[in-house]
Amino acid sequence: MVVGASGLGRTTFVVSAKAHNTLCGANVLQKKVSDDPDNAHIEEGIKIRPVTHELDEDGVRISLTVVDTPGFGDNIDNEMCFSEIMGYLEHQYDDILAEESRIKRNPRFRDNRVHALLYFITPTGHSLREIDIELMRRLSPRVNVIPVIGRADSFTPQELRDFKRRVMEDIAYYSIPIYNFPYDVEEDDEDTIEENAELRGLLPFSLVGSDEEIMVNGRSVRGRQYPWGVVEVDNPQHSDFARLRSALLSSHLQDLKEITNDFLYENYRTEKLSRSVDGEDSTEDASINPEELANQSVKMKEEQLRREEEKLHEIEMKVQREIQEKRQELLAKEETLRSLEARLAQGTPQMNGQEVA
Repeated sequence: MVVGASGLGRTTFVVSAKAHNTLCGANVLQKKVSDDPDNAHIEEGIKIRPVTHELDEDGVRISLTVVDTPGFGDNIDNEMCFSEIMGYLEHQYDDILAEESRIKRNPRFRDNRVHALLYFITPTGHSLREIDIELMRRLSPRVNVIPVIGRADSFTPQELRDFKRRVMEDIAYYSIPIYNFPYDVEEDDEDTIEENAELRGLLPFSLVGSDEEIMVNGRSVRGRQYPWGVVEVDNPQHSDFARLRSALLSSHLQDLKEITNDFLYENYRTEKLSRSVDGEDSTEDASINPEELANQSVKMKEEQLRREEEKLHEIEMKVQREIQEKRQELLAKEETLRSLEARLAQGTPQMNGQEVA
């Protein structure tokens, strides 16, 4: 999922107007060409637009779903934006929970959970805005939030370093649990520790979006032309795009999915089941002990397993009764056959090879 205010290069990061794409290599999302001046005063609100695209990463087929969120931050009151995004994330969890509760699961069921949310921070040059803090704080319990800086080419190199430092200081100050490429010094190997430490040092990732091809020293590059030079999208000295793309679609894809399934989804599932046990629909879970939540979740699962075992036992007993009935029918037919053979043998005696009338 990509979230951010209009004009930060959110769509350009995913889409290219020339049939190639900075993230997907295809024209996935449609850019908004123009506004209707007669309705420009109307606040349309946020829209959730998921689009699925097939990628080929080093010979591996990846079904990538990109969820765009046009309209985020465009209104005076953006409370609805938070609710819409949170509702979409939790709806995917609800689908998984419902599928897990089925006795017979659908083999074609598709997991549409969002494993990473790229939040585009406005390049103010100062610090995080209130809407940035609020969104990341609310959504972090439901999705792996990765902060990025849109239009990073609006900074000088030193200004960019300073802005990154201030953003990370705000994230630490407000205790926002973003995805910071975790590693364990005692368990992980040196290469993993080095790679994750390097990626962590790049947070928030600085991105430059462009859908134009420019010739630089006889080679075609994707970038932006300025009077003082060219900014290349894929050049690690100009943008962190290449490292971010590699992490999302290759090196950290499995880790993001595991955190989503093992931690974020399990926490939501525990909260959901505990509310079902208590008969509550509210989200007031702060006063409930986490251990109690886990125990209630286990009880719910045990009760579900017990009901399934009872149904299986009933089916087994029914099958056994049918087998017993068939066996009795077979024995009765065998007895009838033996009686018939005995009567036939008595009714046709033989003497000296000749039949006696």
